[in-house]
Amino acid sequence: MLKRVLVTDNLSTAGLKVLEENPEIELVIKTDPKLTVEQLREELQEADGIVIRSGTRLTEEVLEGQTRLKAIVRAGVGVDNIDIPSATRQGIVVMNTPGGNTVSTAEHTIAMMMALSRNIAPAGASMREGKWERKLFTGTQLAGKTLGVVGLGRVGIGVAQRAQALEMRVLGYDPFISSERANEFGIELYRDIDELIPHCQYLTVHTPLTDETRGVINAERIAKMPKGVRIINCARGGIVDENDLADAVESGHVAGAALDVFTKEPPAEDFKLTKLPGVLATPHLGASTDEAQELVAVEASDIIAGFLTRNEVRHAINMAPVSASEMEGMKKYIDLAYRLGLTLAQQTHGEGIKSAEISYRGDAASKHTRLLTSSFASGLLSSALGDRINIVNANMLAEERGVTISEQTSKEAGDFSTMIAAKVVTDNRTLKVAGTMFGHEYLRMVQLDDFQLDAYLDGCLLIYRHRDVPGLIGFIGSICGKNNLNIAHMSLGRSQKEPGGDSVAVINLDAKPSDEVLEEIRNHAEVTGVDIVQLPQAGAPLPWLGL
Repeated sequence: MLKRVLVTDNLSTAGLKVLEENPEIELVIKTDPKLTVEQLREELQEADGIVIRSGTRLTEEVLEGQTRLKAIVRAGVGVDNIDIPSATRQGIVVMNTPGGNTVSTAEHTIAMMMALSRNIAPAGASMREGKWERKLFTGTQLAGKTLGVVGLGRVGIGVAQRAQALEMRVLGYDPFISSERANEFGIELYRDIDELIPHCQYLTVHTPLTDETRGVINAERIAKMPKGVRIINCARGGIVDENDLADAVESGHVAGAALDVFTKEPPAEDFKLTKLPGVLATPHLGASTDEAQELVAVEASDIIAGFLTRNEVRHAINMAPVSASEMEGMKKYIDLAYRLGLTLAQQTHGEGIKSAEISYRGDAASKHTRLLTSSFASGLLSSALGDRINIVNANMLAEERGVTISEQTSKEAGDFSTMIAAKVVTDNRTLKVAGTMFGHEYLRMVQLDDFQLDAYLDGCLLIYRHRDVPGLIGFIGSICGKNNLNIAHMSLGRSQKEPGGDSVAVINLDAKPSDEVLEEIRNHAEVTGVDIVQLPQAGAPLPWLGL
Protein backbone atom coordinates (compact mmCIF):
# COMPACT_ATOMS: atom_id res chain seq x y z
CA MET A 1 0.00 0.00 0.00
CA LEU A 2 1.32 3.44 -0.93
CA LYS A 3 2.14 5.88 1.86
CA ARG A 4 0.13 9.07 1.42
CA VAL A 5 1.96 12.36 2.02
CA LEU A 6 0.01 15.61 2.21
CA VAL A 7 1.69 18.95 1.37
CA THR A 8 -0.27 22.06 2.43
CA ASP A 9 2.33 24.85 1.99
CA ASN A 10 4.37 25.81 -1.05
CA LEU A 11 7.50 23.68 -1.43
CA SER A 12 10.19 24.07 -4.05
CA THR A 13 9.92 21.95 -7.19
CA ALA A 14 13.04 20.02 -6.17
CA GLY A 15 11.44 19.03 -2.88
CA LEU A 16 8.22 17.88 -4.50
CA LYS A 17 10.21 15.91 -7.06
CA VAL A 18 11.75 13.77 -4.30
CA LEU A 19 8.26 12.63 -3.29
CA GLU A 20 6.83 12.38 -6.81
CA GLU A 21 9.63 10.05 -7.91
CA ASN A 22 9.40 7.74 -4.90
CA PRO A 23 7.42 4.64 -6.01
CA GLU A 24 6.23 4.00 -2.44
CA ILE A 25 4.77 7.50 -1.93
CA GLU A 26 1.46 8.97 -3.07
CA LEU A 27 1.81 12.76 -3.08
CA VAL A 28 -1.24 14.97 -2.44
CA ILE A 29 -0.80 18.74 -2.82
CA LYS A 30 -3.41 21.04 -1.24
CA THR A 31 -1.92 24.53 -1.30
CA ASP A 32 -4.46 26.53 -3.28
CA PRO A 33 -6.85 27.56 -1.94
CA LYS A 34 -5.73 27.41 1.68
CA LEU A 35 -7.55 24.69 3.61
CA THR A 36 -9.94 25.55 6.40
CA VAL A 37 -9.44 23.85 9.77
CA GLU A 38 -12.19 21.34 9.01
CA GLN A 39 -10.84 20.63 5.52
CA LEU A 40 -7.36 20.10 6.95
CA ARG A 41 -8.74 17.67 9.53
CA GLU A 42 -10.49 15.71 6.80
CA GLU A 43 -7.41 15.57 4.56
CA LEU A 44 -5.26 14.34 7.46
CA GLN A 45 -7.67 11.46 8.07
CA GLU A 46 -6.34 9.97 4.83
CA ALA A 47 -2.65 10.92 5.23
CA ASP A 48 0.29 8.98 6.65
CA GLY A 49 2.49 12.06 6.77
CA ILE A 50 2.37 15.81 6.18
CA VAL A 51 5.02 18.31 5.12
CA ILE A 52 4.40 21.95 6.07
CA ARG A 53 6.13 25.29 6.29
CA SER A 54 4.97 28.17 8.50
CA GLY A 55 1.60 28.75 6.80
CA THR A 56 -0.17 25.64 8.12
CA ARG A 57 -1.08 25.51 11.80
CA LEU A 58 -1.40 22.04 13.30
CA THR A 59 -3.30 22.78 16.50
CA GLU A 60 -4.79 20.45 19.09
CA GLU A 61 -8.14 20.82 17.31
CA VAL A 62 -6.61 19.70 14.01
CA LEU A 63 -4.57 16.82 15.45
CA GLU A 64 -7.13 15.34 17.82
CA GLY A 65 -8.36 11.96 16.62
CA GLN A 66 -5.87 11.63 13.75
CA THR A 67 -5.40 7.87 13.89
CA ARG A 68 -3.66 7.43 10.51
CA LEU A 69 -1.22 10.33 10.62
CA LYS A 70 2.21 9.12 11.70
CA ALA A 71 4.61 11.98 11.00
CA ILE A 72 4.80 15.75 10.62
CA VAL A 73 7.82 17.29 8.95
CA ARG A 74 8.39 21.04 9.15
CA ALA A 75 10.42 22.37 6.20
CA GLY A 76 12.38 24.77 8.40
CA VAL A 77 13.54 25.01 11.99
CA GLY A 78 10.73 26.61 13.97
CA VAL A 79 7.84 24.41 15.09
CA ASP A 80 5.76 27.12 16.79
CA ASN A 81 2.89 26.33 14.41
CA ILE A 82 2.69 22.72 15.61
CA ASP A 83 1.11 21.71 18.93
CA ILE A 84 3.90 19.36 20.04
CA PRO A 85 2.15 17.93 23.15
CA SER A 86 -0.96 17.16 21.10
CA ALA A 87 1.10 15.48 18.39
CA THR A 88 2.89 13.42 21.03
CA ARG A 89 -0.33 12.36 22.68
CA GLN A 90 -1.60 11.19 19.28
CA GLY A 91 1.59 9.21 18.68
CA ILE A 92 2.66 11.49 15.79
CA VAL A 93 6.37 12.08 15.25
CA VAL A 94 7.35 15.70 14.65
CA MET A 95 10.56 16.37 12.74
CA ASN A 96 12.20 19.50 11.33
CA THR A 97 15.09 20.50 9.04
CA PRO A 98 17.68 22.31 11.18
CA GLY A 99 20.51 22.61 8.66
CA GLY A 100 18.94 23.89 5.46
CA ASN A 101 18.81 27.61 6.22
CA THR A 102 22.10 28.03 8.11
CA VAL A 103 24.04 29.71 5.29
CA SER A 104 21.18 31.97 4.23
CA THR A 105 20.57 33.20 7.78
CA ALA A 106 24.28 33.82 8.35
CA GLU A 107 24.50 35.73 5.07
CA HIS A 108 21.43 37.80 5.93
CA THR A 109 23.00 38.74 9.26
CA ILE A 110 26.14 39.97 7.50
CA ALA A 111 24.05 41.80 4.87
CA MET A 112 22.06 43.54 7.61
CA MET A 113 25.24 44.51 9.44
CA MET A 114 26.81 45.96 6.29
CA ALA A 115 23.65 47.79 5.20
CA LEU A 116 23.31 49.27 8.68
CA SER A 117 26.93 50.43 8.71
CA ARG A 118 26.72 52.08 5.28
CA ASN A 119 23.18 53.51 5.58
CA ILE A 120 22.11 51.62 2.47
CA ALA A 121 18.35 51.76 3.10
CA PRO A 122 17.98 55.49 3.87
CA ALA A 123 20.43 56.41 1.11
CA GLY A 124 18.44 54.37 -1.39
CA ALA A 125 15.19 55.97 -0.25
CA SER A 126 16.79 59.42 -0.61
CA MET A 127 17.89 58.64 -4.16
CA ARG A 128 14.34 57.57 -5.09
CA GLU A 129 13.22 61.01 -3.98
CA GLY A 130 15.69 62.58 -6.45
CA LYS A 131 18.16 63.73 -3.77
CA TRP A 132 21.96 63.55 -3.65
CA GLU A 133 22.98 63.63 0.03
CA ARG A 134 26.46 62.12 0.27
CA LYS A 135 27.46 63.80 3.53
CA LEU A 136 24.24 62.85 5.26
CA PHE A 137 24.85 59.13 4.78
CA THR A 138 28.51 58.79 5.72
CA GLY A 139 28.96 55.30 7.15
CA THR A 140 31.52 53.24 9.03
CA GLN A 141 33.59 50.30 7.80
CA LEU A 142 33.54 46.86 9.38
CA ALA A 143 37.23 46.05 9.00
CA GLY A 144 39.03 46.50 12.30
CA LYS A 145 35.82 46.55 14.34
CA THR A 146 34.92 44.09 17.11
CA LEU A 147 31.86 41.87 16.70
CA GLY A 148 30.30 40.03 19.63
CA VAL A 149 28.37 36.86 18.73
CA VAL A 150 25.96 35.61 21.40
CA GLY A 151 25.27 31.95 20.66
CA LEU A 152 27.75 29.78 18.79
CA GLY A 153 25.59 27.17 17.10
CA ARG A 154 25.57 26.61 13.34
CA VAL A 155 24.42 30.12 12.43
CA GLY A 156 26.54 31.91 15.04
CA ILE A 157 29.70 30.19 13.84
CA GLY A 158 28.71 30.89 10.23
CA VAL A 159 28.42 34.59 11.03
CA ALA A 160 31.77 34.52 12.86
CA GLN A 161 33.53 32.98 9.86
CA ARG A 162 32.11 35.56 7.46
CA ALA A 163 32.91 38.44 9.81
CA GLN A 164 36.53 37.30 10.04
CA ALA A 165 36.71 37.36 6.25
CA LEU A 166 35.74 41.04 6.54
CA GLU A 167 38.74 41.54 8.87
CA MET A 168 36.64 41.92 12.00
CA ARG A 169 37.74 40.76 15.43
CA VAL A 170 35.19 38.21 16.68
CA LEU A 171 34.30 37.60 20.32
CA GLY A 172 31.82 34.90 21.27
CA TYR A 173 29.61 33.90 24.18
CA ASP A 174 28.16 30.41 24.57
CA PRO A 175 28.25 28.60 27.92
CA PHE A 176 28.12 25.18 26.29
CA ILE A 177 30.76 25.36 23.58
CA SER A 178 34.24 24.14 24.47
CA SER A 179 37.17 26.54 24.31
CA GLU A 180 38.88 24.18 21.87
CA ARG A 181 35.90 24.35 19.50
CA ALA A 182 35.86 28.16 19.64
CA ASN A 183 39.60 28.27 18.98
CA GLU A 184 39.10 26.18 15.83
CA PHE A 185 37.15 29.09 14.37
CA GLY A 186 39.36 31.86 15.74
CA ILE A 187 36.71 33.07 18.17
CA GLU A 188 37.76 34.70 21.46
CA LEU A 189 35.46 32.90 23.88
CA TYR A 190 33.83 34.51 26.92
CA ARG A 191 31.99 32.59 29.63
CA ASP A 192 30.19 35.67 31.01
CA ILE A 193 28.07 37.74 28.65
CA ASP A 194 28.56 40.80 30.86
CA GLU A 195 32.32 40.55 30.34
CA LEU A 196 31.89 40.33 26.56
CA ILE A 197 29.53 43.20 25.83
CA PRO A 198 31.76 46.13 26.93
CA HIS A 199 34.18 45.24 24.11
CA CYS A 200 31.64 45.06 21.25
CA GLN A 201 31.16 47.70 18.60
CA TYR A 202 28.70 45.33 16.94
CA LEU A 203 26.60 42.66 18.65
CA THR A 204 24.57 39.89 17.00
CA VAL A 205 22.45 37.25 18.74
CA HIS A 206 22.02 33.65 17.54
CA THR A 207 20.40 31.71 20.38
CA PRO A 208 17.06 29.93 20.59
CA LEU A 209 14.34 31.82 22.46
CA THR A 210 14.06 30.25 25.93
CA ASP A 211 13.25 31.53 29.40
CA GLU A 212 16.99 32.08 29.88
CA THR A 213 17.52 34.02 26.62
CA ARG A 214 14.33 36.07 26.58
CA GLY A 215 15.38 39.71 26.99
CA VAL A 216 19.02 38.73 27.46
CA ILE A 217 19.95 41.98 25.69
CA ASN A 218 18.16 44.56 27.79
CA ALA A 219 18.58 48.11 29.09
CA GLU A 220 21.06 47.10 31.78
CA ARG A 221 23.33 45.30 29.33
CA ILE A 222 22.95 47.88 26.57
CA ALA A 223 24.18 50.50 29.05
CA LYS A 224 27.38 48.48 29.48
CA MET A 225 28.08 48.53 25.73
CA PRO A 226 30.23 51.27 24.18
CA LYS A 227 28.32 54.31 22.94
CA GLY A 228 27.74 53.89 19.22
CA VAL A 229 27.25 50.13 19.34
CA ARG A 230 25.15 48.52 16.61
CA ILE A 231 22.88 45.56 17.44
CA ILE A 232 21.63 42.88 15.03
CA ASN A 233 18.94 40.25 15.65
CA CYS A 234 18.20 37.70 12.92
CA ALA A 235 17.48 34.86 15.37
CA ARG A 236 14.20 35.13 17.30
CA GLY A 237 12.08 38.07 18.39
CA GLY A 238 12.28 38.67 22.13
CA ILE A 239 15.97 37.86 22.63
CA VAL A 240 16.60 41.62 22.42
CA ASP A 241 14.15 43.63 24.52
CA GLU A 242 12.44 45.78 21.89
CA ASN A 243 11.34 48.60 24.21
CA ASP A 244 14.79 48.90 25.77
CA LEU A 245 16.41 48.89 22.34
CA ALA A 246 14.07 51.63 21.10
CA ASP A 247 14.94 53.81 24.09
CA ALA A 248 18.67 53.24 23.54
CA VAL A 249 18.40 54.15 19.83
CA GLU A 250 16.43 57.31 20.66
CA SER A 251 18.98 58.34 23.28
CA GLY A 252 21.84 57.89 20.81
CA HIS A 253 23.65 55.30 22.91
CA VAL A 254 22.93 52.69 20.23
CA ALA A 255 23.97 54.03 16.82
CA GLY A 256 21.80 51.59 14.91
CA ALA A 257 19.91 48.33 14.98
CA ALA A 258 19.14 45.76 12.30
CA LEU A 259 16.18 43.47 12.97
CA ASP A 260 14.76 40.59 10.96
CA VAL A 261 12.61 39.10 13.73
CA PHE A 262 10.12 40.51 16.21
CA THR A 263 8.21 39.46 19.30
CA LYS A 264 4.98 39.87 17.35
CA GLU A 265 5.07 39.15 13.64
CA PRO A 266 4.04 41.20 11.82
CA PRO A 267 4.55 44.05 14.31
CA ALA A 268 1.62 46.32 15.13
CA GLU A 269 1.13 49.39 12.95
CA ASP A 270 2.13 51.69 15.83
CA PHE A 271 5.30 49.69 16.63
CA LYS A 272 7.82 52.43 17.44
CA LEU A 273 11.10 50.58 16.98
CA THR A 274 10.91 49.99 13.23
CA LYS A 275 9.99 53.63 12.58
CA LEU A 276 13.08 55.06 14.27
CA PRO A 277 15.92 56.55 12.18
CA GLY A 278 18.91 54.25 12.44
CA VAL A 279 16.80 51.10 12.58
CA LEU A 280 16.87 48.73 9.61
CA ALA A 281 14.08 46.15 9.55
CA THR A 282 13.19 43.26 7.27
CA PRO A 283 10.14 40.92 7.46
CA HIS A 284 11.79 37.72 8.72
CA LEU A 285 13.83 37.08 5.57
CA GLY A 286 16.72 35.13 7.12
CA ALA A 287 15.79 31.85 5.43
CA SER A 288 14.04 33.45 2.45
CA THR A 289 16.41 32.56 -0.36
CA ASP A 290 15.80 30.25 -3.29
CA GLU A 291 18.68 28.06 -2.10
CA ALA A 292 17.50 27.79 1.50
CA GLN A 293 13.93 27.06 0.48
CA GLU A 294 15.11 24.35 -1.89
CA LEU A 295 17.44 22.82 0.68
CA VAL A 296 14.79 22.64 3.41
CA ALA A 297 12.19 21.31 0.97
CA VAL A 298 14.48 18.53 -0.27
CA GLU A 299 15.54 17.70 3.28
CA ALA A 300 11.91 17.62 4.48
CA SER A 301 10.92 15.33 1.63
CA ASP A 302 13.85 13.01 2.34
CA ILE A 303 12.92 12.87 6.02
CA ILE A 304 9.24 12.02 5.49
CA ALA A 305 10.07 9.42 2.83
CA GLY A 306 12.76 7.84 5.01
CA PHE A 307 10.40 7.62 7.97
CA LEU A 308 7.45 6.17 6.05
CA THR A 309 9.36 3.74 3.84
CA ARG A 310 12.51 2.85 5.82
CA ASN A 311 11.49 3.50 9.45
CA GLU A 312 14.18 6.18 9.80
CA VAL A 313 13.81 8.88 12.45
CA ARG A 314 15.84 12.02 11.74
CA HIS A 315 15.78 15.37 13.58
CA ALA A 316 12.82 14.32 15.71
CA ILE A 317 11.38 16.84 18.14
CA ASN A 318 9.23 14.59 20.27
CA MET A 319 10.33 10.95 20.14
CA ALA A 320 13.27 8.61 20.50
CA PRO A 321 14.22 5.76 18.15
CA VAL A 322 12.85 2.90 20.24
CA SER A 323 9.73 0.75 20.18
CA ALA A 324 6.75 1.50 22.42
CA SER A 325 7.30 -1.66 24.52
CA GLU A 326 10.97 -0.83 25.07
CA MET A 327 10.10 2.75 25.99
CA GLU A 328 7.62 1.61 28.62
CA GLY A 329 10.34 -0.33 30.42
CA MET A 330 12.83 2.51 30.18
CA LYS A 331 10.85 5.49 31.47
CA LYS A 332 12.45 5.58 34.91
CA TYR A 333 15.95 5.00 33.55
CA ILE A 334 15.48 7.83 31.04
CA ASP A 335 14.18 10.08 33.81
CA LEU A 336 17.10 9.22 36.11
CA ALA A 337 19.69 10.01 33.43
CA TYR A 338 17.93 13.29 32.59
CA ARG A 339 17.86 14.42 36.23
CA LEU A 340 21.55 13.61 36.67
CA GLY A 341 22.29 15.82 33.66
CA LEU A 342 20.21 18.64 35.13
CA THR A 343 21.97 18.26 38.49
CA LEU A 344 25.42 18.65 36.94
CA ALA A 345 24.40 21.46 34.59
CA GLN A 346 23.17 23.63 37.45
CA GLN A 347 26.49 23.31 39.30
CA THR A 348 28.73 24.42 36.40
CA HIS A 349 27.80 28.12 36.76
CA GLY A 350 28.60 28.91 33.13
CA GLU A 351 31.95 27.13 33.06
CA GLY A 352 32.72 25.64 29.67
CA ILE A 353 31.95 21.93 29.54
CA LYS A 354 34.77 20.04 27.83
CA SER A 355 33.59 16.47 28.17
CA ALA A 356 31.24 14.16 30.00
CA GLU A 357 31.37 10.48 30.84
CA ILE A 358 28.42 8.37 31.90
CA SER A 359 28.63 4.79 33.17
CA TYR A 360 25.95 2.16 33.66
CA ARG A 361 26.09 -0.72 36.12
CA GLY A 362 23.71 -3.60 36.77
CA ASP A 363 20.23 -3.43 35.22
CA ALA A 364 20.90 -0.04 33.61
CA ALA A 365 23.71 -1.55 31.52
CA SER A 366 21.25 -3.91 29.83
CA LYS A 367 19.03 -1.04 28.64
CA HIS A 368 19.26 1.09 25.49
CA THR A 369 22.23 3.04 26.86
CA ARG A 370 22.58 5.31 23.81
CA LEU A 371 19.08 6.57 24.55
CA LEU A 372 19.94 7.03 28.23
CA THR A 373 23.09 8.95 27.31
CA SER A 374 21.04 11.20 25.03
CA SER A 375 18.62 11.79 27.89
CA PHE A 376 21.52 12.72 30.17
CA ALA A 377 22.90 15.08 27.50
CA SER A 378 19.52 16.74 27.06
CA GLY A 379 19.46 17.55 30.77
CA LEU A 380 23.07 18.74 30.68
CA LEU A 381 22.43 21.14 27.77
CA SER A 382 18.77 22.06 28.28
CA SER A 383 19.42 25.38 29.99
CA ALA A 384 21.32 26.58 26.92
CA LEU A 385 19.26 25.04 24.14
CA GLY A 386 15.75 25.01 25.54
CA ASP A 387 13.13 23.09 23.61
CA ARG A 388 15.50 22.58 20.67
CA ILE A 389 17.11 19.67 22.50
CA ASN A 390 15.72 16.21 23.13
CA ILE A 391 16.91 12.64 23.38
CA VAL A 392 17.20 12.39 19.61
CA ASN A 393 19.41 15.41 18.92
CA ALA A 394 21.18 15.93 22.26
CA ASN A 395 24.38 14.08 21.40
CA MET A 396 24.58 15.80 18.01
CA LEU A 397 24.23 19.27 19.52
CA ALA A 398 26.80 18.45 22.18
CA GLU A 399 29.24 17.30 19.51
CA GLU A 400 28.71 20.52 17.54
CA ARG A 401 29.78 22.45 20.64
CA GLY A 402 32.88 20.32 21.10
CA VAL A 403 31.50 18.49 24.15
CA THR A 404 32.42 14.81 23.90
CA ILE A 405 30.18 12.41 25.80
CA SER A 406 31.43 8.87 26.34
CA GLU A 407 29.75 5.94 28.02
CA GLN A 408 30.82 2.77 29.80
CA THR A 409 28.78 -0.26 30.79
CA SER A 410 29.17 -3.10 33.25
CA LYS A 411 26.43 -5.62 33.95
CA GLU A 412 28.04 -6.48 37.26
CA ALA A 413 26.02 -4.95 40.07
CA GLY A 414 27.90 -3.09 42.77
CA ASP A 415 26.23 -1.83 45.94
CA PHE A 416 22.99 -1.30 43.98
CA SER A 417 21.13 -3.47 41.48
CA THR A 418 21.29 -0.56 39.04
CA MET A 419 23.33 2.61 39.02
CA ILE A 420 24.02 5.46 36.60
CA ALA A 421 27.09 7.56 37.34
CA ALA A 422 28.10 10.71 35.43
CA LYS A 423 31.19 12.88 35.37
CA VAL A 424 31.59 16.28 33.72
CA VAL A 425 34.91 18.01 33.06
CA THR A 426 34.71 21.81 32.79
CA ASP A 427 37.37 24.41 32.12
CA ASN A 428 38.14 24.50 35.85
CA ARG A 429 37.15 21.26 37.59
CA THR A 430 35.52 17.84 37.55
CA LEU A 431 31.98 17.26 38.86
CA LYS A 432 30.46 13.85 39.61
CA VAL A 433 27.02 12.52 40.48
CA ALA A 434 25.44 9.06 40.63
CA GLY A 435 21.90 7.84 41.04
CA THR A 436 19.86 4.70 41.42
CA MET A 437 16.26 3.51 41.75
CA PHE A 438 14.77 2.10 44.90
CA GLY A 439 12.03 -0.42 44.15
CA HIS A 440 12.18 0.43 40.42
CA GLU A 441 10.21 3.57 41.25
CA TYR A 442 11.98 6.09 43.48
CA LEU A 443 14.94 8.03 42.08
CA ARG A 444 17.84 8.70 44.44
CA MET A 445 21.17 10.49 44.34
CA VAL A 446 23.71 8.17 45.97
CA GLN A 447 26.95 10.00 45.18
CA LEU A 448 27.96 13.65 44.80
CA ASP A 449 31.58 14.18 43.83
CA ASP A 450 33.43 11.79 46.18
CA PHE A 451 30.75 11.73 48.89
CA GLN A 452 28.29 8.88 49.44
CA LEU A 453 24.75 9.88 50.46
CA ASP A 454 21.05 9.22 49.85
CA ALA A 455 19.06 12.20 48.55
CA TYR A 456 15.79 12.53 46.68
CA LEU A 457 16.25 13.53 43.01
CA ASP A 458 13.23 15.81 42.76
CA GLY A 459 12.12 19.33 43.57
CA CYS A 460 14.43 21.99 45.01
CA LEU A 461 17.82 20.75 46.26
CA LEU A 462 19.93 22.93 48.52
CA ILE A 463 23.49 21.60 48.32
CA TYR A 464 26.06 22.98 50.72
CA ARG A 465 29.66 21.89 51.15
CA HIS A 466 31.19 22.38 54.56
CA ARG A 467 33.56 21.22 57.26
CA ASP A 468 31.96 18.58 59.46
CA VAL A 469 31.58 20.45 62.77
CA PRO A 470 28.86 20.46 65.46
CA GLY A 471 26.07 23.04 65.24
CA LEU A 472 25.99 23.56 61.48
CA ILE A 473 22.87 21.48 60.83
CA GLY A 474 21.07 23.42 63.56
CA PHE A 475 22.23 26.68 61.99
CA ILE A 476 20.84 25.66 58.59
CA GLY A 477 17.60 24.43 60.13
CA SER A 478 17.14 27.70 62.01
CA ILE A 479 17.59 29.75 58.84
CA CYS A 480 15.05 27.61 57.00
CA GLY A 481 12.62 27.83 59.91
CA LYS A 482 12.71 31.60 60.26
CA ASN A 483 12.24 31.96 56.50
CA ASN A 484 9.32 29.51 56.37
CA LEU A 485 11.24 26.98 54.26
CA ASN A 486 10.05 23.46 54.95
CA ILE A 487 12.71 20.71 54.84
CA ALA A 488 11.33 17.58 53.19
CA HIS A 489 14.47 15.45 53.42
CA MET A 490 18.14 15.78 54.28
CA SER A 491 21.16 13.62 53.49
CA LEU A 492 24.77 14.00 54.63
CA GLY A 493 28.00 12.67 53.22
CA ARG A 494 31.46 13.07 54.70
CA SER A 495 34.95 12.16 53.62
CA GLN A 496 35.99 10.38 56.81
CA LYS A 497 34.36 8.61 59.74
CA GLU A 498 35.68 11.12 62.27
CA PRO A 499 34.20 14.66 62.43
CA GLY A 500 36.05 17.72 61.16
CA GLY A 501 36.69 16.76 57.53
CA ASP A 502 35.14 17.94 54.28
CA SER A 503 31.44 17.10 53.97
CA VAL A 504 28.41 17.76 51.81
CA ALA A 505 24.71 17.99 52.58
CA VAL A 506 21.73 17.80 50.24
CA ILE A 507 18.49 19.22 51.59
CA ASN A 508 15.19 18.81 49.73
CA LEU A 509 13.14 21.95 50.28
CA ASP A 510 9.47 22.54 49.50
CA ALA A 511 10.30 25.98 48.04
CA LYS A 512 13.30 27.73 46.55
CA PRO A 513 15.19 29.90 49.08
CA SER A 514 15.78 33.58 48.38
CA ASP A 515 19.17 35.02 47.47
CA GLU A 516 19.34 36.53 50.95
CA VAL A 517 18.90 33.12 52.58
CA LEU A 518 21.62 31.62 50.39
CA GLU A 519 23.98 34.48 51.20
CA GLU A 520 23.40 33.99 54.93
CA ILE A 521 24.34 30.32 54.56
CA ARG A 522 27.42 31.14 52.47
CA ASN A 523 28.65 33.54 55.12
CA HIS A 524 28.94 30.82 57.76
CA ALA A 525 32.62 30.27 58.52
CA GLU A 526 32.42 26.49 58.05
CA VAL A 527 30.46 26.54 54.76
CA THR A 528 32.69 26.25 51.68
CA GLY A 529 30.10 26.28 48.88
CA VAL A 530 26.36 26.54 48.21
CA ASP A 531 24.34 25.46 45.14
CA ILE A 532 20.66 25.34 44.28
CA VAL A 533 19.49 22.61 41.89
CA GLN A 534 15.94 22.75 40.55
CA LEU A 535 14.59 19.38 39.39
CA PRO A 536 11.12 18.30 38.21
CA GLN A 537 8.79 17.02 40.87
CA ALA A 538 8.66 13.27 41.40
CA GLY A 539 6.78 11.58 38.58
CA ALA A 540 6.68 14.70 36.37
CA PRO A 541 6.58 13.90 32.62
CA LEU A 542 9.76 14.34 30.64
CA PRO A 543 9.47 17.62 28.71
CA TRP A 544 10.25 16.18 25.29
CA LEU A 545 8.47 12.85 25.55
CA GLY A 546 5.30 13.49 27.51
CA LEU A 547 5.94 10.23 29.35
